[in-house]
Amino acid sequence: MRRAGTLVGVGLLAATLVTACGGDASDGKTRITVGMFGNFGYQQLFEEYEKAHPDIDITDRTASYSDHHKNLAAHLATNNGAADIEAIDSGYINQFKATPDRFVQLPDDLKDRWLDWKWEASLSKDGKQIGYGTDIGGLAICYRRDLLEAAGLPAEREAVSAMWPDWESFMAKGREFQARAPQGTKWFDGGPSLLNAIVGQAPTGYYDKDDKIVVGENADIRKGWDLVAQGVADGLSAGLLYSTPQWNTGFKQSQFATVICPAWQMAKIKDQAPDTAGKWDLAAVPGGGGNWGGSYLTVPKQGKNTDKALALAEWLTAPEQQAKVFASNNLLPSTNKALSEQSVGQYTDPFFNNAPVGAVFTAAARALKPQYQGPKAGDVQTELGNAMQRVEQGKQSAAESWEQFVGDAKKLEG
Repeated sequence: MRRAGTLVGVGLLAATLVTACGGDASDGKTRITVGMFGNFGYQQLFEEYEKAHPDIDITDRTASYSDHHKNLAAHLATNNGAADIEAIDSGYINQFKATPDRFVQLPDDLKDRWLDWKWEASLSKDGKQIGYGTDIGGLAICYRRDLLEAAGLPAEREAVSAMWPDWESFMAKGREFQARAPQGTKWFDGGPSLLNAIVGQAPTGYYDKDDKIVVGENADIRKGWDLVAQGVADGLSAGLLYSTPQWNTGFKQSQFATVICPAWQMAKIKDQAPDTAGKWDLAAVPGGGGNWGGSYLTVPKQGKNTDKALALAEWLTAPEQQAKVFASNNLLPSTNKALSEQSVGQYTDPFFNNAPVGAVFTAAARALKPQYQGPKAGDVQTELGNAMQRVEQGKQSAAESWEQFVGDAKKLEG
């Protein structure tokens, strides 16, 4: 899962038929195409770059998270159809860095721009760099102050953070909330998102470092599964799947009081429920730390203008541009310089009751211990979300759905 702006689902065939690689436009300009999923906050930057480079015309295409990565894999395999610049999510970067020869190798003279772990995560096993880091997620909890107050719970962010030091406490407070909740409001939005955050905090996730899928024997994932499944059984979940139209409506209709909140989630809340400004606030995530999301910009070798594409990718991910994207879209920078900017670290957001958003997320970024992501971590994550959704929809018991998930995940290993 990750951020989503205006998502346009594209089938593989349709995407293949689109003219993807850049070339000369009819006006003599060089067209650079950028393939993305969700809202990267780049529209104003594209305009700024085109103004400074009159010979460049930037065209972006946006697909859903899953379609984007599936299509990219097909384009690389056939050596045809990829955009000049392709975004890759952290959940898929291991899959693509396994074939570094399909990408332009990026120079390492800019290595010190990024947090060490962000740079290392996109290095192939033979030391080739395939992607410049864009953002990172970090984790917090966004919550509705008014809904907590209506249920008799504390609403000040320090007190809220203190009342859920761990996920067991979070669920216990949820049961208290649900007993006195406003009609039609649940404690959290949906099981898949909550479980994703819990899994992201574990020392080991879906894979071990030998690229073996270990979900069946990973006690931390099973513990998280049981905890969320019990929360669903207790009626704490609104049963909404992240980034669906129903989930978007849930914000407008106050269908849930808390939501897992990587930095990029804040822009999503503003977009979906502008009338709730000032009612939201930001608290620490139970369990401490964690990350959800973050991406890379890569330059496939098949492009016709790889040098110009490389220059654009480098510029888009530079600290100055990352700071601008944080200010406009709350996407947390992955570069050291941007994270040190006062405009980032001291940023407060009136929509979220003037919460110290910059301080919360920059501290989380510097303390983050990233979890190893195997080749198809994004696909395993999708299967886990599907499994929890089956439980929420009453299609399977928690035990039955878990067993199916383990089997479905193992099939991805081959």
